[in-house]
Amino acid sequence: MTITAHDLAHLRRCVELAREALAAGDEPFGSMLVAADGTVLFEDRNRVKDGDATQHPEFAISRWAAGHLSPEERAAATVYTSGEHCPMCAASHGWVGLGRIVYATSTHQLSTWLREWGVPAAPVAALPIGDIIPGALTEGPVDDLAAEVQTLYRTCFAQRPSTSP
Repeated sequence: MTITAHDLAHLRRCVELAREALAAGDEPFGSMLVAADGTVLFEDRNRVKDGDATQHPEFAISRWAAGHLSPEERAAATVYTSGEHCPMCAASHGWVGLGRIVYATSTHQLSTWLREWGVPAAPVAALPIGDIIPGALTEGPVDDLAAEVQTLYRTCFAQRPSTSP
């Protein structure tokens, strides 16, 4: 499968959500859940600034989907996100049985940028989704969005080196 114009539109919305998170003083990550018919079911942004490091939008999507969708609907849905899932979010995605994941930037890209900026490592290993959910259907990163997302990350993390994503 390849990234379509439909996918790019949803990824751009995720980048907008990440920008909203950054403007609110949070880490710049945004995600959305889209049904098989293209209906946007749920969207959210990072909300970890108050100290709860589990308040990632992908984790919120998993919780919402578990309570509102059938297993079949979850499997047919697509999660779009500005950055590839962390291990916690990937695990929640796998446990809930969500379908395809499309991300603008990868874990590898973010890890590389954070090292370049001297940001201390996070307390959890940075692993790609496929290491957490074997056989997961993923698409990304998307070169057209990488520079924009990198700028959001730089604004957040390069100036707050004691903060980990």
